[in-house]
Amino acid sequence: MNQPEWRKSTRSDNAGNCVEVAGNLPGVVLVRDSKDPSGPALAFTPDAWRSLVAHLHRAPLD
Repeated sequence: MNQPEWRKSTRSDNAGNCVEVAGNLPGVVLVRDSKDPSGPALAFTPDAWRSLVAHLHRAPLD
């Protein structure tokens, strides 16, 4: 079985507010808090992940 290959978001800042994504596993995209790598991860279908990312790109920043 493949191990997740985690990569840090390009939107992460230097203050430790980081999200990591693993998209190398078949049929699932995993997301976790990089400050807690052994903690829980969210699991999305690839379609749901693409939809979430598209929505976030359209959302205004506060």
